[in-house]
Amino acid sequence: MATPLEPGVVLNSTESDDDHLLLDISGYQKLVGKLIYLTMTRPDISYDVGCLSQYMHSPLESHVKVAFRVLRYLKGNLGVGISINKTPGMLNLTAHSDADWGKCLRSRKSVTGYDIG
Repeated sequence: MATPLEPGVVLNSTESDDDHLLLDISGYQKLVGKLIYLTMTRPDISYDVGCLSQYMHSPLESHVKVAFRVLRYLKGNLGVGISINKTPGMLNLTAHSDADWGKCLRSRKSVTGYDIG
């Protein structure tokens, strides 16, 4: 996967005929919990994991599919992330920023973020 989340995807909490609530949410909660821990060294998935974590108590099948897409993205991008090396003089900074203007359907709030690593 080139991106952890498809562009333009909006997650919601509304159950439909095609998208049902999970019967056992513990597996989803464990997966998202591990992804939250992983965001410390992989800030490129922070936005996506933040979106997934909003539905920890009532996840839909589509949320699991998005979580698996994040896992496929991580598998395809090994070696990317924040690492601390002991080698002196090896300083390589990379900066990323992103903005999401009013994507939340309930609050219409915008989300912005940046990381430098």
